[in-house]
Amino acid sequence: MYLPRRVTPARTVPALAALALLLLVPFEALSDTGAKAAARPVEKRELFGADCRIRVEGPLVSATCHNPYPRTDRVALHIECDAWWDIDVDAKPVPAGPAETVRLDGRCWKKVRTAWVSHRKAAV
Repeated sequence: MYLPRRVTPARTVPALAALALLLLVPFEALSDTGAKAAARPVEKRELFGADCRIRVEGPLVSATCHNPYPRTDRVALHIECDAWWDIDVDAKPVPAGPAETVRLDGRCWKKVRTAWVSHRKAAV
């Protein structure tokens, strides 16, 4: 003979609480397709920043940066060396004008831990 399981408060309370939360949350809070989204201004993304490729070969680092945008980008190579006694490199910024490609070089004495390129807008 099949007897139905008894419903206990320990099982129903969490389920009822979740259902109440879903019903009490306003629809506009769940979706961004309402009138609020249409009234929000769209931010224009500024086209800026050279595309850089970094190459590490042993202790030598070279970065090639091409700027496809109309505003000048000042790029600088930064190298963090692996050995504690090896001096890290922070190169002087080099202007990469519109449609211009620049090459940045640097080195450590032994091994390179990380290398990256920073970007700054040139003064107008």
